[in-house]
Amino acid sequence: MGRKLRAVLLIPVLVALALGGVRVKHSMDTLQAADDAVRVAELVQAANKYASDAINERDVSVIPLLEGKRNATAVVQARKITDEDAKAFDAAVSRVPDTAGLLRRIELVRTGEKQLATVRAAAFTSKVSGVQTEESYHAVQHPLMELSNELGFGSSNQASFGRTLYAISLTQAAESLIRSIGTHLLVENRDTLAPGELETQLASFRSYAYLEQVALQEYAGAGTAGDMARLRKALAAAGQKGQQQTAEAARQAKAAGRTFVTPPSTTKMINEIAAGKTTAELTAEGITPESFSAASTLGFDAYRGIEIHLTDSALASARSIADSARRDAVTNAVLVLVAVLTAFLLAAWVARSMSRGMRRLSASAIEIAEERLPAAITQLSQAVPGQVDTQVAPIPITTTDEIGEVARAFDHVHREAVRLAAEQASLRGNINTIFTNLSRRNQSLVERQLAMITDLEDHETDPDQLENLFRLDHLATRVRRNGENLLVLGGERPAQQWDRSLPLVDVIRAASSEVEQYERIEFSGIPEAEIDGRAVTDLVHLLAELLENATAFSSPHSRVRVTAARLPDTRVMIEIHDEGIGLMPEDFAVINHKLANPPTADTDVYQHMGLFVVGRLADRHGIHVQLRPSGAQSGTTSLVMLPSTITFRAAGSEPDVDTLALAAVGVTHEQRLEAAMSALAGAAAEDRFGEHEAWTDEPTGTRVAHEGDGREPRTKGRGRRPATDDAAPPRRLPRRTPGSNRVPGAAEDGTRRGN
Repeated sequence: MGRKLRAVLLIPVLVALALGGVRVKHSMDTLQAADDAVRVAELVQAANKYASDAINERDVSVIPLLEGKRNATAVVQARKITDEDAKAFDAAVSRVPDTAGLLRRIELVRTGEKQLATVRAAAFTSKVSGVQTEESYHAVQHPLMELSNELGFGSSNQASFGRTLYAISLTQAAESLIRSIGTHLLVENRDTLAPGELETQLASFRSYAYLEQVALQEYAGAGTAGDMARLRKALAAAGQKGQQQTAEAARQAKAAGRTFVTPPSTTKMINEIAAGKTTAELTAEGITPESFSAASTLGFDAYRGIEIHLTDSALASARSIADSARRDAVTNAVLVLVAVLTAFLLAAWVARSMSRGMRRLSASAIEIAEERLPAAITQLSQAVPGQVDTQVAPIPITTTDEIGEVARAFDHVHREAVRLAAEQASLRGNINTIFTNLSRRNQSLVERQLAMITDLEDHETDPDQLENLFRLDHLATRVRRNGENLLVLGGERPAQQWDRSLPLVDVIRAASSEVEQYERIEFSGIPEAEIDGRAVTDLVHLLAELLENATAFSSPHSRVRVTAARLPDTRVMIEIHDEGIGLMPEDFAVINHKLANPPTADTDVYQHMGLFVVGRLADRHGIHVQLRPSGAQSGTTSLVMLPSTITFRAAGSEPDVDTLALAAVGVTHEQRLEAAMSALAGAAAEDRFGEHEAWTDEPTGTRVAHEGDGREPRTKGRGRRPATDDAAPPRRLPRRTPGSNRVPGAAEDGTRRGN
């Protein structure tokens, strides 16, 4: 037995193998992410150079193009540099990882590039006016600049580069526009401008000067102390160089016998131009196209130097991380390989010490744990417990030694596990039976109660008393729906179903009639669709739960809107909009996960019965239910996608407006639903659904809105009939009666209400 005991060493060996495999896998993932980060950094580097040279092309082309020199050397050379940058960018694009965000941004760059030829052809001509030429380059430069936000892909310690780089790129772009528009204003003959065109140019010039200051503040907030010191140093160097240029220009003017006026600082030049002074006045102050362009170019080059430093730093950091990850991956792989070889040798040595009986015992135990016991539990959970054979076949070992004793112990454990599983299955079946019996008994009483209330309503003439009877009628309807919830919990289907298809509008009306605050519900745009009779009862129940939730968590003075549209593939999308407090993104993720994957009936389900019921009813008919934030400032939108298996167009009806509109634009509600689901893909681990659950039986008069959530307190008098003509009796809503021939949404006289 000594050698058998030493077999226990195999357990830590296996654990070490598993942990080693996880470590190697983690190292390989880190290496892949780091390599991706390097390729993204190279792309951002190429994109920023491309963007800078594109706007520099525009700036250096201002004077030649305004003078009609379209083939000037400066213009041709600038465009050649931009075209070379485009080729380098294309090469970098071919190496980037295929991620959705990155591909989307690259596609935006491609869209802007298509406009570059048109922009060049119309630049500073009569085809465009004002600052349209300057701003048209934005279509190329801005998507390239936004690629900085993708910096740091696969490596968290590079994330700060993205925001800082974007801020300095924005500063550079604003400085470039200031340079281009300012030079334009100084060169162009203002007498030839159209009325109001000069004011437009000056307004744009001022706005970009302000944008530059905003971008610098953003850079200060995103950058480190070192980044700010580097910026101050670059601007100081640019100032010194500007003074040298001014001194050199003064010497040249003096040598040529010309009068030289020392230009003011760049800030003052911008302010003087923005003030709208004439060209002559500006020239008298030393503000000429040459002096302004030279001063602005110094700032542009300073910002460009910071941008180059950041992109180079990001690329160097990414490459360093990639090299480190590569070394770790190689080291871990070697260590794990040695561990694997050692483990296999040890396992082979231990295996030789095992007896045939132990091997048979091990194989039998594994078979019980992985096949026989799970299969028996699955059969017991899916079938009637009394109809499943619970007999346990013993392990085929008849010896009386320790191995035989262990085999008998396994048999005993196996029998007890099967017995307990059978008892649990029987208990669940009994609970479901109790739910079903209680629900059916209560429903019978509720139906009788509803009949009595209806009889009282038919003979009541006092409007106030009739309104009270209608409220009592709705409370009884809610009690009946709670009874139907018990049937759903018990796994039962409605005992009776509609014997024919019904219009969708009548199904929605029937659902709204079961909501306590029905008068707040309004619906429009319902297409002429028919709902299969087999799904009518469950669909009414499902919509009633969603409408109840919408009215319960929104202000009693707001409306709950219900709209629907037919999709080109014959499906129907129903949308329920409320103006409540809404939910957090992580709460939407938790709720939508539960709706898509209804949990088993446990204690948590009873706390969120409405959620469970909606999920089960939707799963029963292949209906997709999704919650998403409302387009307004607050509120929630419930999306209900009805499959083509339960909905179809009414005979002889024409295509409705919603269907034609959807077909024209090529965008379906399914795409919107999938987009909402992608946006909520990261589900939160914490379930805070209980804080927002509205499917409860709490008396409506006791609900109090959360402080600061915008809702008004709900009091017992919230359902009071609004002040109207006392002679007008309150409206009676239709009632859903499964199995009968009454149409949901029909009036009490038996005639169907119009759409």
